[in-house]
Amino acid sequence: MDFSKEENRFYLDDKNGENIAEITMSPTSETLKIIDHTWVDESLRGQGVAARLVEAVVNDAREKGYKILPLCPFAKSEFERKSEYADVLKQS
Repeated sequence: MDFSKEENRFYLDDKNGENIAEITMSPTSETLKIIDHTWVDESLRGQGVAARLVEAVVNDAREKGYKILPLCPFAKSEFERKSEYADVLKQS
């Protein structure tokens, strides 16, 4: 699944250009972004799309060298479940 990317957003549109999945971030500095929202259309639920959106942000953080503070409940649960994301998690 290939997501489109904007500076602080990864998303998926259907063939008609309608948004069907997205994850958004709020930058707080050059080295920290907050994941504040994850959404997947009902037609895609249960297919792991939201988890792949979080993974896209994690990969972007690794590539660009920023940390993530997951405030969105779904993203927070992904970080709690996946220890392999610890390298980009903002530690308190």
